[in-house]
Amino acid sequence: MPQVRPRRSVLYLPGANERALEKAKTLPADALILDLEDAVAPDAKEAARERVCAALGDYGDREVAIRVNGLDTEWHDADLRAAAAAGPAAVVVPKVNSADEVRGLERALDGAPERTKIWAMLETPFAILHAEEIAAASERLTVLVLGTNDLAKELHAAFVPGRGPLLASLSLAVLGARAAGKVILDGVYNDVKDASGFEAECHQGRDFGFDGKTLIHPSQIEPCNRIFAPSATEVDHARRVIAAFDDARAAGRGVVTVDGRMVENLHVEEAQRVLALAEAVS
Repeated sequence: MPQVRPRRSVLYLPGANERALEKAKTLPADALILDLEDAVAPDAKEAARERVCAALGDYGDREVAIRVNGLDTEWHDADLRAAAAAGPAAVVVPKVNSADEVRGLERALDGAPERTKIWAMLETPFAILHAEEIAAASERLTVLVLGTNDLAKELHAAFVPGRGPLLASLSLAVLGARAAGKVILDGVYNDVKDASGFEAECHQGRDFGFDGKTLIHPSQIEPCNRIFAPSATEVDHARRVIAAFDDARAAGRGVVTVDGRMVENLHVEEAQRVLALAEAVS
C-alpha cells in the first residue's frame, strides 16, 4: 500500500505573533506554515524571521514550513538563507511564475538539509497557465499551493459562492500538479465566521482533486480534517474493491464487479490510496 503524508489542513501562522506560534503546538492541523510574508509588517520582518526559525523544533512530528517573502522583495534573500540554515520541512515561496524561478530556488537551497522541500505558490494567471512546467521543474518541489486571493485580484474576478470565476484556474492547477506527480493545496477561505460556506468550499476542493486546504484560523481545522479524510463508507468500499479484485485474480476471473460496477486496476489503485490516507490520519 502506498505511503501517504496527510496534508488535509495546512494552517498559516503569523511569524510575528508569539502567542499564535505557541498556541499552534496544541492544534491538530496536519501541517503549519510559519508566515514571514503577508502576516508580518515591514518593520517586524527581521524579528519574525528569527522567531520563526527558532520555533521550528517545537511542533513534534508535524510538517512545518516557512513562507518567505517573495522573490521581488528586499527580504527574500535573507529569508531564504535563514530558512535554509534552520531546515524546515519546506520553504513556501509566494508568486512563483516559472520553471526558471524554481530552479533558482533550488540552487539557493543547495546547502539546506535534503528534507527541506520547495512549496511553490501559484497566484497569477501566468503561473496557472504554466502550472505543469513549474511543478516539474525540480524534484525538490513537492507541493503546489493555490493563492486564490491574489489570483482573483489578478483576474479581476469576484468572490462568489461556488467560486465560478476561478473554476478554470482550479482545474488547470490540479492538472499541472497531477501531470508532474506533485501534491496540491487549495487556497484559503476568508470568512472565518461562515462555517457552512467554508465546509462547502472544502467539499468542492476535495471533489476537484486537491489534497487539502490552506487555512487562516484554528476553527477551520476540524471540518477540513474531516472533509479531506476518507469517510467510513469510502474506507469500507475501498476494502471491498481490493478484496474482490484479489479474489477474482486468484480464481482466474477477468471481470470483477463491486456494487454492480466493474472494477479495474485503476479502481484498485484508488482504493489503495484511500486506505493509505485513512491509515495515516487514524
